[in-house]
Amino acid sequence: MADNPGPKSSFELAMERLRQKDADTGVSARVLTDDEKSAIAEVRNIYEAKLAEIDVLHQSRVQRVADPSTVDALGAEWRSERERLSAERDRKVERIRSGQA
Repeated sequence: MADNPGPKSSFELAMERLRQKDADTGVSARVLTDDEKSAIAEVRNIYEAKLAEIDVLHQSRVQRVADPSTVDALGAEWRSERERLSAERDRKVERIRSGQA
């Protein structure tokens, strides 16, 4: 009974189930190196800055426009650019995680 440290949290139970599911499907966990961690952090910082830049540019454009249809068009363009940058960031991070970059 000394091996039982007490009740587990729902988080711990969920993580155990996920690890077991990964093991059953053949997915192996790979520990990231310090270089990979720093590369991921750098990519995230760069894209955070790019996203902040387009947010500021979008706000300044919206403030100069009075036409609602133009504001809607600018909003659609802004959302599209944010999605593109986010997807690009995620691809780069995944490439680093998989050891390809």
